[in-house]
Amino acid sequence: MEGLERSQIKHQAKAETQQGYFAAIRDVVSPLFQLQNSNFYRMRQIIQHFTDDDLYKFTMCCAVIENFPRTRVKYKFNDRDNTVYPAGFADELRKQIAMLENVIVTDEEIAFMRAKCSYIPAWFCSYLKGFRYDRRWVTVRQDKEGRLDIEFEGCWSDTILLEVKVLAIVSELYYMMTGESARLDYDAYYRKSWNKARRLIEAGCSFSDFGTRRRASFEAQDVVVRAMKECQDSMPCKGRFVGTSNVYFAMKYNLVPVGTMAHEFICAIAGMYGPQMANYLAMKTWANTYRGALGTFLYDTYGWQIFSLNFSEDYANMFKGLRVDSGDNIRELNLIIEKYRSLNIDPRTKQIVFSNGLDVDKAIAIQRYACTRCIPSFGIGTHFTNDFEGVKPRNIVIKLIAVKITESWPFYFSTCKLSEDHGKYTGDEATVRRFIEILHLSEAGS
Repeated sequence: MEGLERSQIKHQAKAETQQGYFAAIRDVVSPLFQLQNSNFYRMRQIIQHFTDDDLYKFTMCCAVIENFPRTRVKYKFNDRDNTVYPAGFADELRKQIAMLENVIVTDEEIAFMRAKCSYIPAWFCSYLKGFRYDRRWVTVRQDKEGRLDIEFEGCWSDTILLEVKVLAIVSELYYMMTGESARLDYDAYYRKSWNKARRLIEAGCSFSDFGTRRRASFEAQDVVVRAMKECQDSMPCKGRFVGTSNVYFAMKYNLVPVGTMAHEFICAIAGMYGPQMANYLAMKTWANTYRGALGTFLYDTYGWQIFSLNFSEDYANMFKGLRVDSGDNIRELNLIIEKYRSLNIDPRTKQIVFSNGLDVDKAIAIQRYACTRCIPSFGIGTHFTNDFEGVKPRNIVIKLIAVKITESWPFYFSTCKLSEDHGKYTGDEATVRRFIEILHLSEAGS
């Protein structure tokens, strides 16, 4: 706690000065308007940096351009809580999406990616310099009850860079329009985040921030990354804060951006060529692009049983590890260990990244079990960036639901995700049933 106190002293004097200044402004301004009924929230652009995004969106974009340059896709938003959004939310969201057209990568961001992400080819950085968002890729609707519907459609290499940014906008805009953003105490959140990092570091955990998509706000994630970086710097322990999936915050705090791929990469391949060998084709494509770099494979798109049939010895040796994102963490780890051993590979040499709805307590419990069995690490999202008192995190996703191999095809192929948690299935019911039948998942007991 001494490190926390020293770090807090630096910010306290500045905070006290600012507090008096803003209090004076508040006393003058607050009688003039109420935030809930004003246009104030409509004036601020939420996404202002091109790299305010997760690394895996850029790495997948690069692989898509190299391997599927003409593929077209559809994505769909899903609010798992069936939230009723404030009146006018869709209109404000459209304005925020239109503002993305002015978000352009900077030379500083390109230089950082070139320095920290050596696996990204120079041609892709040139591509990013010319990339421009287009509001026409996005359709936003809100029904009379207030439920939200969002769809993307376009070239995969274009629309792939929308998901994380739009989810972050939806989350932050919701709190702004409901007035809940007034409850976000960032000073207290710094201390809370510091203590989360301290516990994980003392427990020997290697962990990263995965919280961009459902963060409470841009500032909330900024506070988290700063607190954890400063905690790490003050604690020479076995555990460590490895970095963040958010490329902008990695640049701001001189951290390593972390991440590899998302389920959409395997889902799209499954839609085009069938789910039976989708994992194998995804590994082959990824290996062709990155030549052994970015070697943590997300295996659970169609569950462990199907992946294990695709996980041949060559790829088991090439990829440095796997990511557990659904199912029971210990059960999944034991299945992974058994598979590696069946291939005469020592699982203690392989990294297993756990990212399945973790909090500090769960991560520490997994660390205690896994530390002698593999090289465990942890990607923690919403628990880091949206854990404020009295504020409920948004349970929202945007998933790829349809794909066609090139623009010349007259129709799309539906696809879906069938992870180890049925609650995380995505796709329409007919497609889910068809994939379950194709993969014989009911027979496998999945």
